[in-house]
Amino acid sequence: MTYYLYIVKCSDNSLYTGITKDLKHRIWQHNFSKYGAKSVKGKRPVKLVYKEIFETLTEVAKREREIKGWRREKKLALINGLH
Repeated sequence: MTYYLYIVKCSDNSLYTGITKDLKHRIWQHNFSKYGAKSVKGKRPVKLVYKEIFETLTEVAKREREIKGWRREKKLALINGLH
């Protein structure tokens, strides 16, 4: 199975990090569905700015926890390929 760690940039320039099995559908959910993350709903539209691919849920969840603990500047460096 393939899992994606992703970061989206919201309309207010905030960043949201998440995990999904279907990246295209999840971005659609964030933008158009009631099933998108509650913290993103008032910040639509969102744009995918970064992704990583993992084979196990354990690996992707570990990476998500790591990135969610970072400050914004470090996340931006990752997105821009500087990390």
